[in-house]
Amino acid sequence: MGSSGFSWKLNDHPKLPKGKVIAMVVLDGWGEANPNQYNCIHVAETPVMDSLKNGAPEKWRLVKAHGKAVGLPTDDDMGNSEVGHNALGAGRIYAQGAKLVDLALESGKIYDDEGFKYIKESFETGTLHLIGLLSDGGVHSRLDQLQLLLKGASERGAKRIRVHALTDGRDVLDGTSVGFMETLENDLAKLREKGIDAQIASGGGRMYVTMDRYENDWDVVKRGWDAQVLGEAPHKFTNAVEAVKKLREEPKANDQYLPPFVIVDENGKSVGPILDGDAVVTFNFRADRMVMLAKALEYEDFDKFDRVRFPKIRYAGMLQYDGELKLPSHYLVSPPEIERTSGEYLVHNGVSTFACSETVKFGHVTFFWNGNRSGYFDPSKEEYVEIPSDSGITFNVKPKMKALEIAEKARDAILSGKFHQVRVNLPNSDMVGHTGDIEATVVACKAADDAVKMILDAIEQVGGIYVVTADHGNAEDMVKRNKKGEPLLDKNGNVQILTSHTLEPVPIAIGGPGLAPGVKFRQGLPGAGLANVAATVMNLHGYEAPSDYEPTLIEVVDN
Repeated sequence: MGSSGFSWKLNDHPKLPKGKVIAMVVLDGWGEANPNQYNCIHVAETPVMDSLKNGAPEKWRLVKAHGKAVGLPTDDDMGNSEVGHNALGAGRIYAQGAKLVDLALESGKIYDDEGFKYIKESFETGTLHLIGLLSDGGVHSRLDQLQLLLKGASERGAKRIRVHALTDGRDVLDGTSVGFMETLENDLAKLREKGIDAQIASGGGRMYVTMDRYENDWDVVKRGWDAQVLGEAPHKFTNAVEAVKKLREEPKANDQYLPPFVIVDENGKSVGPILDGDAVVTFNFRADRMVMLAKALEYEDFDKFDRVRFPKIRYAGMLQYDGELKLPSHYLVSPPEIERTSGEYLVHNGVSTFACSETVKFGHVTFFWNGNRSGYFDPSKEEYVEIPSDSGITFNVKPKMKALEIAEKARDAILSGKFHQVRVNLPNSDMVGHTGDIEATVVACKAADDAVKMILDAIEQVGGIYVVTADHGNAEDMVKRNKKGEPLLDKNGNVQILTSHTLEPVPIAIGGPGLAPGVKFRQGLPGAGLANVAATVMNLHGYEAPSDYEPTLIEVVDN
């Protein structure tokens, strides 16, 4: 029995046998949308996924992968890989990301927790620096959360505040940076009226300054470091709104790629470098584009670029960005307490598990799947394999990524007879979709489909079962659209490429020679989402899911 009085023992499913190998395949960024030229999944040759969709209608359906279905605040919030894999593995819906932050700000709990108390110790003599994406896109950050944090910190003793604002143009329309900067300036002006020294200190476009990810290009972080920490940048202005307007006038300029700038006083001196004794908060709630900066701010030993100076600061993230690395070590909002995940239950019931992906999604199919928990539940029953991702290039350069290698590892694990569950993530449609390169994304989708074929062929050989699904949309719609759903054009008449995730549902397909006769998707459950997948997989392993899990998607009909 567990300490809270529940048993790890799962009840056997009355109609489903145990012991079949299950391949659990997650296609990252693979949603379902209308077929058109901007739907790379439709354009690509994907015979395997097409056959799953068109084969047996009772064994293919759509589930929600965004908004409230994965614990985000509203159904306007697009899903992401972290919350998607949390839901897939946990089988229940937990408050996530932005919603966790909203709840903590709303209740004031954020100000009573360790993270805020830690940075507050710098308020008396130091400056509070807030670094993050200035946007209402709701993917990485939200302007209203920054506004609440500014208010809350100033009411709790922050006398000197500097904001280092990154412009968006990726999750929101290009050009909106000017309005966001004006809003922020107005808020800071009101704080100044109350006697608080509050100013914008630096800025730059998110894709050129600070917000790189997966160690793709450390120069991006260095440009941010030079502006934010050292107070040095090629462009100097006395006013941030002016800075953004001016820099946007350059040919080919856009919000995503604005060069770094610093705000200076009348003597040309930077108004807000980060110094010993200061406090720093990175206010993005989404992790992937904050991890590299977090390393630079926190790690004593650091060799990715010359930091010139490494100030002794109190640093906290809005959330902890990497649970495996415990980075940052201080954060304002704690992650959801996800316990009793499906993976843990299954291992306790003797289900041996193999999990594999390449670096960029390895944590998703292990750490996030297991409820933000590192390591094995039982090393004698689990094996996790990480294949190194290509580094130093953007993913559209080699859009096939490591799909083939992941599929080979999965195939070998299936054929080995050592595992009851073989779980993989194929990142192609997401990672290449993010580059906005439509041709490369089409290649990426085909590569993922080829990988699925290799895995399903192995399942066929051993008489197993497959579950193929996705964690959120991306590659199925690569164009920004107006309210009517028509592609948006830029000032030169070219379509505006969409590089973000989408609000589209994702497919789930079941099958394979080991699938018991009469198993089909239940009618109803129109609101089903990724959290319903866990109970489904537990059933296919021959077990009933715990009663508090979201209901299973399948039923067994007596033939």
